[in-house]
Amino acid sequence: MPTFSWVPDIPAGILRNNYISSQVRKQAIAEAKFMAFVKPEPGYGKRKGESVTIPRTKSLPEPVNPRLLETQKIPVDKFAVGTTSITVSEWGRALELTNFAEELNTFDLKQPMQAALRDQMKLSLDTGAAAAFKSAMSKYIPTGLATGVFDLDGVASTVATENLTLAHVAEIRDYLYATLFAPPVDAEGNYMCLASTKALRGLKNDPDWEEWNKYTSPSKKFNSEVGKIEQVRFVEINHALALSGALGSGGVLGEAVFFGRDAVASAIVHDPELRVGIATDFGRQQAVAWYGILEFGQVWPTANAGEARIVHVTSA
Repeated sequence: MPTFSWVPDIPAGILRNNYISSQVRKQAIAEAKFMAFVKPEPGYGKRKGESVTIPRTKSLPEPVNPRLLETQKIPVDKFAVGTTSITVSEWGRALELTNFAEELNTFDLKQPMQAALRDQMKLSLDTGAAAAFKSAMSKYIPTGLATGVFDLDGVASTVATENLTLAHVAEIRDYLYATLFAPPVDAEGNYMCLASTKALRGLKNDPDWEEWNKYTSPSKKFNSEVGKIEQVRFVEINHALALSGALGSGGVLGEAVFFGRDAVASAIVHDPELRVGIATDFGRQQAVAWYGILEFGQVWPTANAGEARIVHVTSA
């Protein structure tokens, strides 16, 4: 098949003989930011099997009364250890370059093709990491300007009727802290939120946003952080396949994920990279691809207190 196809972008019925510039411009892509919040599993890699098992220890229950009588033996509690696993798979796409196309073109096709594959790889990994965050069992659905409901079975069963507001952020933050006991992402006790542009617009339109998002230490901002409110740091996402900007009734809701430390892990056997294929058909056909062996998964894929680390803002 041909290496590429020409897409006409001139008015119909007009013919011109134009010079082709030697500089090739590339189409812009969305930003990919989820990968920065994924923790690679240490020690796992090549020749370690198709999956990595992650051991997890559970906290001990607090006794109603830890006091002892003089003749009483100390009660023995059971220490529980559980596991979860992440199974890897192969990822990749390719482009083909024919010798015919390379010989006849004014500009070099190899560089723009490799750049396009890198962009595709970056977005694909971002979507994969986002899917792991969005698979959280704890779902939050805004049902009013200051109200919302939690679904804890991994499926949103209510249709959102409002966009994200500061009142919703406060409720989600309190749920992470007081119900789930989710550990914060930093030493200052903050949680993180990756939010679509639509979700953040709902917050920015609130008159209290400017006052809340003041930073005491601007140098500690993560790249693309747009503010902090209610001990939640916000990063804007414009990648629609990662986070949607049109959920709920009439597409009113912007999607978002709130989370604490150690929320999602990655199992990597082979880091994604560009590969050049061996030329075939006496050098007439050449291919370049990106390829990797990996997968993403939650460390605590439950809605249980003390375990779950993520709240997914979404809609049925």
